[in-house]
Amino acid sequence: MDKILALIFGFFSVFNPVATETKMTTIILGGDVMLGRTVMTTALDRNDFVYPFRQIGDYLSPANITFVNLENPVVTNCPERVEGLVFCSSPEMLEGLVYSGSDVVNLANNHTLNHGKGGFEETKKYLDAAGISYTGDNNLAIKQLNNITFGFLGFDKSQQANPKLSAAEINLISQSDVKVDVLVVAMHWGVEYQDKALPGVTKLAHEIVELGADVVVGHHPHWVQNTEHYNGVPIYYSLGNLVFDQMWSEKTRQGLLVKLTFENNKIVKEEFVKTYMEDWAQPEKVS
Repeated sequence: MDKILALIFGFFSVFNPVATETKMTTIILGGDVMLGRTVMTTALDRNDFVYPFRQIGDYLSPANITFVNLENPVVTNCPERVEGLVFCSSPEMLEGLVYSGSDVVNLANNHTLNHGKGGFEETKKYLDAAGISYTGDNNLAIKQLNNITFGFLGFDKSQQANPKLSAAEINLISQSDVKVDVLVVAMHWGVEYQDKALPGVTKLAHEIVELGADVVVGHHPHWVQNTEHYNGVPIYYSLGNLVFDQMWSEKTRQGLLVKLTFENNKIVKEEFVKTYMEDWAQPEKVS
C-alpha cells in the first residue's frame, strides 16, 4: 500500500509542479557621458574620480544592466583641457562608471576617434580592464541574466538630417536579432540642440524596429527629445546629457534616465527619472 501511495503522489508531483518564481530584470538607459575637459579637471581638483556620479550612483548601480553613451576616448597621458572639441579622459575617470554600475557603453559617436585609431584601441583596453562591455565597434555586446540574452548595438549617424543604414549595418542588426532575446540599439543621431526628432530620424527609427530592435535609444542632440512606441517598441530619441560640462544652458544641464523592467523578454514597466546638473557636471535626480 505504501508503495502504491508513493507512486500516486509521485505522479501528481510530476504533472502539478510548483510554479517557479518569475525573475525580473532591470535595465537603465542613460544619455551622453563625457568624462574629459572640465569634467576631468574638476574631478582632479577635488581628488575624486567618482565625483560626476556621486549623486546618482545609488540609483544606477542596483539595476541589472546600465547602458550609457561614452562620448570620449580614454587614453594614457590625456592632456588637461578646459575648452575645445577634442575630448579624452584619463583611465582613472572610469572609476565613476564602475561606481555607478555601468555595464555597457556605446562607443559609436562623433568623438570616439578624437585621438585616432590608437586612442580607440586604448579605450577598449581600459574598458576591458574595468569590466565594462562596449558596443559601437561593429560588434554585438551580450549580457545574459535570468536566462535571458540581452544584446546591445551602437551606430553613429550624428549631424545627419536623413540618416541611412549601410547594407552591413542592416545585416548586423538582422543577424543580432536572431542571437538574442532582447536587442537594444543605440543611435548617435540627429542634429544638436533640438527638442524633437527630425522626420528623417523618426523614419530610420521605425526601420530599425522593423529590423528587429526591441528598444531604440538615442543620443547626440544634448537635449532631451520626444519618445514614442512604434509597433509596441519604445524609442527614446535623445536622453540628453547625463554627465557633461555643457553648463551654459538649462537644456544642456537636463537629462533623462529610463528604467525598463523585463519579465522574461517582455517589458512590464517603464519608468522615467529626470536629472539635472546643479553642481558642475554632476547630475542628480529631480524629484
